[in-house]
Amino acid sequence: MKNRLLRWLTDAWYKEMYVSTWIMPLSMLYVDAIRLRRFLYRIGWYKSSRLPVTVVVVGNITVGGTGKTPLVVRLTALLKQQGYKPGVISRGYGGAASDSPLPVTADSDPAQVGDEAVLLAARCDCPVVVGRDRPAAGRLLLANHPCDVIISDDGLQHYALQRDIEIVVIDGQRRFGNGYCLPAGPLREPQARIKQVDMVVVNGLDAELQAGEYAMHYRGDQLMNLRSGERKPLADFKGRDCHALAAIGNPARFFAQLAEAGVNCKNHAFPDHYAFQAADLQFRDDKPLLMTEKDAVKCKTFAGDSTWYLPVSAELPDAFTQQFFKLLETRHHG
Repeated sequence: MKNRLLRWLTDAWYKEMYVSTWIMPLSMLYVDAIRLRRFLYRIGWYKSSRLPVTVVVVGNITVGGTGKTPLVVRLTALLKQQGYKPGVISRGYGGAASDSPLPVTADSDPAQVGDEAVLLAARCDCPVVVGRDRPAAGRLLLANHPCDVIISDDGLQHYALQRDIEIVVIDGQRRFGNGYCLPAGPLREPQARIKQVDMVVVNGLDAELQAGEYAMHYRGDQLMNLRSGERKPLADFKGRDCHALAAIGNPARFFAQLAEAGVNCKNHAFPDHYAFQAADLQFRDDKPLLMTEKDAVKCKTFAGDSTWYLPVSAELPDAFTQQFFKLLETRHHG
């Protein structure tokens, strides 16, 4: 029932031009509530904490995945190349709720800390801490590691944590959908919020850019076997019949990438952050199963021998890198 409702809402947000009139008053109430919330933070009614190092928030203003995690991975690599010591904090969405922040490693249980956090710990090679209270997560990270920059994966709307740089990621295919706020549309905040952030990144190779936006696309041409660690070029699967599985914000992006590579896939889309069971990976044939790296961290204990995942890396223009470090130089503290 929940999944059907989510599919219906997604279709209304991204495929239909109009929504039922009974939903619109709810969106108006939602917008009033978030404006009041921001006002209460601004006047100090709600507490907002500043950490003693530079904080970079990578987020979005729409529900669902837009490509934040690969961008965070890329940013940590760029920072380390320039001699910074980054750390990452995250909500740990999809993991067990906890009032206390938790450190994350590549071997952490995704059911406890969330799939994205485990992926970040494996790919970033820097400290990662999850927690609903992001200031507390940042303090725990700093208490145990000599970081001088903290990147918050998501958290654009988490105003309890003050930030020095805000980066928004937009899905280049779906952008803002019908342009309405929840629940009539996919927006977490009104679209005007984009004008207040420092940088806007658009995820998608063929996306049309607007003024001031930076293009980002994924590079990934090597599949890895989830059981053995064997690597194979994605091109080796061209023309083969496979199953493709994805539980991400926009599964169609992953399926399109495989189709573009010439792989003949039967696609299986699941809700974002879906908690896979062994039965979800079992089909009545011996065709290879391909999945995203984010899904792989949840399936490695029960995946079959013919299960593969596709690691991807974010590629960004030099202009983005230059502007990011220009901002960092002017706002860096700690």
